Amino acid sequence: MRNKKLFFLVLFLFSFMVELSIGQNDRKTEVNVGVVTDVGIMDPDNAMLCINMSLVDFYSSRPQFQTRLVVNVGDSRNAVIGAAAAALELIKNKQVKAIVGPWTSMQANFMIEISKESQVPLVSYSATSPFLTSLLSPYFFRATYEDSSQVNAIKAIIKLFGWREVVPVYIDNTFGEGVMPRLTDALQEINVQIPYRSAIARNATDAEISVELLKMMTMPTRVFIVHMNYTLASRVFTKAKEIGLMKPGYVWILTNAVTDSLSLIDKKGIEAMEGVLGVKTYIRNSEDLDNFRARWSKLFPRLQLNAYGLLAYDAITAMALAIEEAGTNNLTFSNADPRRNVSDLEAFGLSQYGPMLLQTLSGVHFRGLAGDFRFFNRQLQPSVFEIVNVVGTGEKSIGFWTEENGLMKKLDQQPQSTNWKDHLKHIVWPGEADYVPKGWEIPTNGNRLRIGVPKRTGFTDLVNVTRDPITNATIVTGFCIDFFKAVIEKMPYDISYDFFPFETPDGKPAGDHNDLVHQVYLGRYDAVVGDTTILANRSSYVDFTLPFIRSGVGLIVPVKDVVKRDKYSFLRPLTWKLWLTSFVSFFVIGFTVWAVEHRVNPDFRGPPRYQASTIFWFAFSTMVFAPRERVFSFGARILVITWYFIVLVLTQSYTASLASLLTSQQLNPTITNMRSLLEKGKPVGYQRTSFTLGKLKEAGFTESRLVPFDTAEDCHELMRKGPKNEGVSAAFLGIPYMRLFLGQYCNTYKMVEESFTVDGFGFVFPIGSPLVADVSRAILKVAESPKAMELDRAWFKKKDESCADPLTNPNPNPSVTSRQLGVDNFWVLFLIAGLMCVFTLGKFIVCFMWETGGNGLWEAFNRPPTDSYINSVEKCPCVAPADPAHPADPVNPAPPDMDDPAHQGAAEVDMGNPAHQGAAEV
Repeated sequence: MRNKKLFFLVLFLFSFMVELSIGQNDRKTEVNVGVVTDVGIMDPDNAMLCINMSLVDFYSSRPQFQTRLVVNVGDSRNAVIGAAAAALELIKNKQVKAIVGPWTSMQANFMIEISKESQVPLVSYSATSPFLTSLLSPYFFRATYEDSSQVNAIKAIIKLFGWREVVPVYIDNTFGEGVMPRLTDALQEINVQIPYRSAIARNATDAEISVELLKMMTMPTRVFIVHMNYTLASRVFTKAKEIGLMKPGYVWILTNAVTDSLSLIDKKGIEAMEGVLGVKTYIRNSEDLDNFRARWSKLFPRLQLNAYGLLAYDAITAMALAIEEAGTNNLTFSNADPRRNVSDLEAFGLSQYGPMLLQTLSGVHFRGLAGDFRFFNRQLQPSVFEIVNVVGTGEKSIGFWTEENGLMKKLDQQPQSTNWKDHLKHIVWPGEADYVPKGWEIPTNGNRLRIGVPKRTGFTDLVNVTRDPITNATIVTGFCIDFFKAVIEKMPYDISYDFFPFETPDGKPAGDHNDLVHQVYLGRYDAVVGDTTILANRSSYVDFTLPFIRSGVGLIVPVKDVVKRDKYSFLRPLTWKLWLTSFVSFFVIGFTVWAVEHRVNPDFRGPPRYQASTIFWFAFSTMVFAPRERVFSFGARILVITWYFIVLVLTQSYTASLASLLTSQQLNPTITNMRSLLEKGKPVGYQRTSFTLGKLKEAGFTESRLVPFDTAEDCHELMRKGPKNEGVSAAFLGIPYMRLFLGQYCNTYKMVEESFTVDGFGFVFPIGSPLVADVSRAILKVAESPKAMELDRAWFKKKDESCADPLTNPNPNPSVTSRQLGVDNFWVLFLIAGLMCVFTLGKFIVCFMWETGGNGLWEAFNRPPTDSYINSVEKCPCVAPADPAHPADPVNPAPPDMDDPAHQGAAEVDMGNPAHQGAAEV
């Protein structure tokens, strides 16, 4: 009551000052306007003082204006009904032509209908709820900024720091709920989830506030957006600090409903808000604003001036300008028909001045204390918001937000990078944390993560669920489990979890992988860890992390040795053309050497049969480099040396090819691709509980041709039997399972193609879970570390050391293909031998023709050379030059030295042998 008396006393003094400004001899037309406000409350009282100061300033600076506003105050008593009653009283008894106010959005809700029905314009400087716009009243003007105008600034802050979940904390009334639809839409644009909304009643007790805060504390989300009046916000933050919600890791963002009134919050409340961020209505400095603040501080040193007071100052200025422009014609109300049974509201009639004032108000434009004042769709449009940080007992400006440039440290700055330090100044976070909060944590006092794991009956190297025989505790092992544990160690925060096998009470699998993934969607599990393949249809109701192992579906088929080994295997290293060419070459070489050596070398003379056998004997004895006959001719020696080299190459190549043929395997798959299986209608195997069944049906396989199996041993048994014995021709396995399978049977089976491509194994989380991003980053860290190779070697070890990894070597035990050698491999060598033969024979023929002159060739060829031939050796050397110490006589050769062991055997020639008898006769 005392505050109200003081308020009306101050109001009277300002009204008196307005009268003085008019002058006693210069009376103007007075126009009644109403102001509906909560008398006795600090903020509305400050705004009322600004209204009166605005009128004093306005008319003192515009003495020529013919109208003067007369302010009539209606006390709304901090209630919706009180505001409506005050408005009705002002219209009925004072016949006000316009109303400024009320203070709250809920009060404005009903007053808008009153102004619409009476055609009395309503101008509010503090009712910010977006719900008021939906009333579509042409007589409602909002001389402030709608709450939804700041959601893009809040969205920019959240996007800058990469927070994925937020919880709105708002007052439980029309004002608090009004911003929620637009805020939700803005956050969805950047894929930010709202897992929970915390609505706190305006008159909630401290105990009720504590219960709500404790509920928020047990949730993983650490980012909160606060939208409420400053009195409730002060109580909420005081309790939040007591409970522990202002520790490092938490983020609080205030809307301008709180930040614009921070100066009105007591010291205890401000200290509890240390580290809080906020979006504040930006008031640009100007000379008029500085002068007004100086006057205010002088007149009211104990009162804090805020944005609402400045907006109220500008709102009444706009009203005065509009009324001056509308003039003073027809300031009356039309009376209702007394014969009609009408309500009190209808009995007021309609303001005849309202439509004209409506037009002039819509066109008002001036530079006010709060900035540029102009109505767009009957409300102000902000261009800039200030970002503040609560530090100590006050606030610190850390940046600005504009629609064009987003967040920036200064209004004239346009940051280029995405680093938050280039967009905002230094921030003090709650608990004086020296790092940017992640915005999401597993609460230590919350529930542990329930992680579902598949119950496998085969390929348990990936996931294996067993029971401790003593304690009956569940033991989960395998590659997927160890990889998940390595990922958790790389997480930036601790995560507590428990594994729950997806099994029936009797220990059997409770379903396939689709059923297990669906449990996350139903909320029975918080995550799934195991051999879960990332598929498009699954990702429609759950979120997957990045794949931690490559996957896909490979086609596994039996292999067989195609090399035949029989009694003719020794002929297979060489083609028949090479065999024939080799035999012909042996004969040609032997004949050439015989022709050249026949006349000068007694080893190549004798009866015709003896000479023929000598040709073949000499030729084939070169195969083992041990011919008995000596070679005298220089050309023959060069030819023999060349042939030795060719024979060496041929024999070594033959030996290598034959050894490869007899000792190595040439394993070829029985089936080369999936198309051949479809064309031949062969039965195939697939892994039970896998997504492969659906893929095979899509590919065209009928269900009657699909045979399921559970373990690697079952798969081996089915392919060993074959389709004729109720088995299968091939099997389809995921790449990780294939690696385990071929690690056991790499010499029996082979992957011939990757029939289906999928994204790999991933961990499963609910849609929108912030864990997905953090776990995916941790997966990359593990994959790039030696730990990944260590786990791979530990779990994908091979039973047979000769088996290689099918991923790095698709042919794990490659056989040496025994390719037949042909003439094309040695044609250069045979060409050299042929040229040497032609050269040697050609030289011999030329020398022989030189001796005989072309007469009696055959007889001359069979008799010893003449003296003239011997003398011509120097001119046409067809024989090797004789040793000077022992000149050779071709006609009467020296008898052999019987002391030489090599000739002792020759002396013991059996004269009973006809061949030797002929030699003696010669």
